[in-house]
Amino acid sequence: MAVTRTLAPGSQEFSQQIDRIIKSHSLRGSEALCKLLQYLAKQSLEHPDAPLKEYQIATEVYGRNDFDPQSDSSVRVQAGRLRMKLAEYYASEGANDSVVVKVPKGNYHLVFESRHNEPRTEAPYHREDSVSVISKAEVPVRWRFAVIALTACLIVSLIVLGALIWGHKRADASTVNVQEFKAMSGPLAEFWRPFTSDAEDPWVIYSNAAFVGRPETGMRYYNAQEDGKATVYDHYTGVGEVLAVHSLDEAFSSLGRHVRVKRGSLFTLDDARNTNLIFIGSPSENLSLLDIPGTQDFVFQRAISGPRKGDLEIINKDPKSGEAASYLASPSNAPLVEDYAVIGLVPGVTAGRFVMILAGTTTFGTEGAVEFVSQPESAQRVLEQMPGSSSQMRPFEALVRVKIARGVPIESELVTMRLR
Repeated sequence: MAVTRTLAPGSQEFSQQIDRIIKSHSLRGSEALCKLLQYLAKQSLEHPDAPLKEYQIATEVYGRNDFDPQSDSSVRVQAGRLRMKLAEYYASEGANDSVVVKVPKGNYHLVFESRHNEPRTEAPYHREDSVSVISKAEVPVRWRFAVIALTACLIVSLIVLGALIWGHKRADASTVNVQEFKAMSGPLAEFWRPFTSDAEDPWVIYSNAAFVGRPETGMRYYNAQEDGKATVYDHYTGVGEVLAVHSLDEAFSSLGRHVRVKRGSLFTLDDARNTNLIFIGSPSENLSLLDIPGTQDFVFQRAISGPRKGDLEIINKDPKSGEAASYLASPSNAPLVEDYAVIGLVPGVTAGRFVMILAGTTTFGTEGAVEFVSQPESAQRVLEQMPGSSSQMRPFEALVRVKIARGVPIESELVTMRLR
């Protein structure tokens, strides 16, 4: 029987357990959660009696000196995500770990529990408790023949039954995966249904902007008017796009499917005709987006005037009451704490195909948009905007605000949404 007991912090074993969790598949790619777990572990092990408040976490982990715990729930949201990731870890990779790490609700100090297997005790053997055994000689001959016959019949029956079951499984092998998928439910499964219901895995097209120059001498974005004959380098992409591909791959794996990955410069129109597509990155860097139908209500463009001239912004084509006409990330001369992203599901270039666009004005906004569509809770928010009681997916465009701290998206919220 598994026995669990809470231990006082301070053991080297606990620090090793934190490292093991951070390197696990459950937290791989979740920079914000890894930073949070490391910080909470350090405070819990080194200062177990010191109170640990939201403001302290926001400022020391995420550099949010303007944090207001009354109006900003980002720390609570991140703690809740960490709590779920720890539960996921101990339900899979850490099922046999001797130390269990928990984030108790209402408290940010970690709890370390040690579990071990309690030895099973056997009742002592007593000769008088044993069952009397009838010797072979005492069993009538006709009984022995009956037992042999019945055993033979049972073996034959099991062989026939096994053959029938195996044949049935082989006959249904081509449809079992489809049946399992149709049986899946939940907001994340429903959100991605247009892409997972197809027999072929979708292509994920990530941005890799065109540059001129060389890394050792300086590079800049390619300008078609000035750099017509210059050598173009398309070897680079943002860190947000890299982590976004990882998050998307994990989301599809949880649905029993996979994605195929291709950089934008290798995209072809045949891909658009034959496959569902997921674009990661804005049209300013994912230039292949310019070749297919895109979003109509929220579009990217460079600011043409004002103090932010030249910065990438998202234009709201038809602002509703309380909405802005354009949305920009934090200015380049200030810490990046906010970005905006577009999430759009649009029809593909051929009937029955779909395109998902996940793009921020910065690489971190793009990462936040992908994290948004990889979480059941945020997928549910989009589904709630769909008409009817079935909440089935249909084309839409959404604007998302992404909070960023030290180059890590920590929270994404739905600003507004349009159905197409």
